[in-house]
Amino acid sequence: MKMFVEPSAIYLYKQPVDFRKSINGLSAIVEAEMELPVFSGALFVFCNRQRDKVKALYWDKTGFCLWYKRLEKNKFKWPRKLNGSVLNLSPQQWQWLLEGLDITLMKGHQPLHFSSTT
Repeated sequence: MKMFVEPSAIYLYKQPVDFRKSINGLSAIVEAEMELPVFSGALFVFCNRQRDKVKALYWDKTGFCLWYKRLEKNKFKWPRKLNGSVLNLSPQQWQWLLEGLDITLMKGHQPLHFSSTT
């Protein structure tokens, strides 16, 4: 399922957010607390205190888009114990988070870099 244009980056804000906030309130968090440019084309991800709702904000060059997901059962495995207030996620980690997986436990193969086959 494709719901977004390909974001330039995916940033997760680790602190819970008051979900009465909409585009203007979330944009203010991006600029003031995350210290990131809200018009960059990045996807900014937020969760509520109960961890059963996620909002994602992005600028698509013509306006802001706000995506919202509410779980009917369970909670998102929000990575609160990692260092820092903002995490830079890969598209795979974002998908894992939406699927209910704990991204702090998910580890793929590390990329290898070779300069020669001999």
